[in-house]
Amino acid sequence: MSEGDAHDGARTLGDLVGRIAEVLVERPEKVEVSWLDGEKSLVIELRVAKEDVGRVIGKGGRVVEAMRTILAAASARVRRKAVLTVIEES
Repeated sequence: MSEGDAHDGARTLGDLVGRIAEVLVERPEKVEVSWLDGEKSLVIELRVAKEDVGRVIGKGGRVVEAMRTILAAASARVRRKAVLTVIEES
């Protein structure tokens, strides 16, 4: 996989996480996605408004775990391991 393909894969995975989050939250304009690109793994950081953190995490972490499952399946297609972290916007 070339460096350009890896970057495109990171962007695709970031877009996926962002679109899912935008549907879940009350303030979709506050959703921000960034990523830290490692050699074999990718850390996707999802930032949401303080009042939307609970919606993204879900009861007992069910929503965020479902998002991580979807992300794992999608990341396998681009041959990368992806990790999702949720960050509360201050």
